[in-house]
Amino acid sequence: MMIKRSINTIFTYFKSSTPHRNPNLTNLHPRRFNSTTAHNPFPSNPIHDQVIDFPGGNVKFIHEMRFISESLQHRIPCYRVLDENGEPILGTNFVQVSEDVAVKMYNDMVALQTMDTIFYEAQRQGRISFYVTTNGEEAINIASAAALSMDDVIFPQYREQGVLLWRGFTLQEFANQCFSNKFDNGKGRQMPAHYGSNKHNYMNVASTVATQIPHAVGAAYSLKMDKKDACAVTYFGDGGSSEGDFHAGLNFAAVMEAPVIFICRNNGWAISTPTSDQFRSDGIVVKGQAYGVRSIRVDGNDALAIYSAVQAARQMAVSEERPILIEALTYRVGHHSTSDDSTKYRPANEIEWWRLSRDPVARFRKWIERNGWWNDIAESELRNSLRQQLLQTIQVAESVEKPPLADMFSDVYDVPPSNLREQEKWLKETVKNHQHVYPTNISI
Repeated sequence: MMIKRSINTIFTYFKSSTPHRNPNLTNLHPRRFNSTTAHNPFPSNPIHDQVIDFPGGNVKFIHEMRFISESLQHRIPCYRVLDENGEPILGTNFVQVSEDVAVKMYNDMVALQTMDTIFYEAQRQGRISFYVTTNGEEAINIASAAALSMDDVIFPQYREQGVLLWRGFTLQEFANQCFSNKFDNGKGRQMPAHYGSNKHNYMNVASTVATQIPHAVGAAYSLKMDKKDACAVTYFGDGGSSEGDFHAGLNFAAVMEAPVIFICRNNGWAISTPTSDQFRSDGIVVKGQAYGVRSIRVDGNDALAIYSAVQAARQMAVSEERPILIEALTYRVGHHSTSDDSTKYRPANEIEWWRLSRDPVARFRKWIERNGWWNDIAESELRNSLRQQLLQTIQVAESVEKPPLADMFSDVYDVPPSNLREQEKWLKETVKNHQHVYPTNISI
């Protein structure tokens, strides 16, 4: 009962603007707009002087020239459950979370935070070539993953390793990928932190910005056609909304009514480009409404708000066969990647303020402690255990040999062409003849 009431409350504003549906339409397009063609462009009724029956519905005529303002009078509000002290805000509706789920959410948020710290340090030591952290965005990762079904297909950007962690990808598997050893699912072909797992319905990360968005919409439409009880979910940053793929993806999803959830991590920065240099709209949420996509803005540092909004979004996406856009307001506390120094373009004291005052992990911890589900002893044991596990996984991953050189040339052609065979032969001979400049754990 609480879940249904919460879902209705969270999306009341956007439901009120949803067009009515025609129940007599075909099964192929069960949720088309009520009017898609003008029934009679020249009606005899005098009402035609007041409205035009245009594709999409009646449009009212007015007698004054009125331009739509470039901005709303008031900014779209942001849904929130917990205040900065981890106290539920009085009167807020949210989906209840059990003790087991809440503790697992917190455990995985801390695991994600710890993994990012240690792998970042490993890159700085020269042990891996690249890394990207989720610092400040742990709640978006873990809480959204907790609200989804394992049957839902994930199309990540590159800052969603927490979603994969929640789904059961082990710390050792993360290390294997970052160190590109023979147990890496990608066979060493990807950059570190570019994960993928068929087992966990998590598509491979690609560095290209926003290309995953139309992929997710296509997958969602396929799920709809196959009548699956699942949806596609894609994540992207505010910078991704500046790409054409974002706009094409939202429009396609709206027109085809694909069950897809768009989760935008609006952290204020597209690498060094602030949102003020990207767009003049009220963030990302208004763009959903412009394309006919039901949308909501959520506090991205509030795990309970993210969990509630994503669970509500999933129910609507699957049961009503519609796309949903979630804009999560947050802040990227870490650098964009190990190739970036964010203090060159934003004040260090601003970063520190967000790290100390708006930490989503600390806020959620306060809430579970108030519920009697967590304490200082459990905290100390968890963090010590995670650090030891992660240091061990790095040692193991580092000691495992690299994938065979032949894997560089496989899985593209059924029968490799002659030029690839020649390149493979040349590479193997080069490594054999110059073994002193190549790692000793390469398998020829």
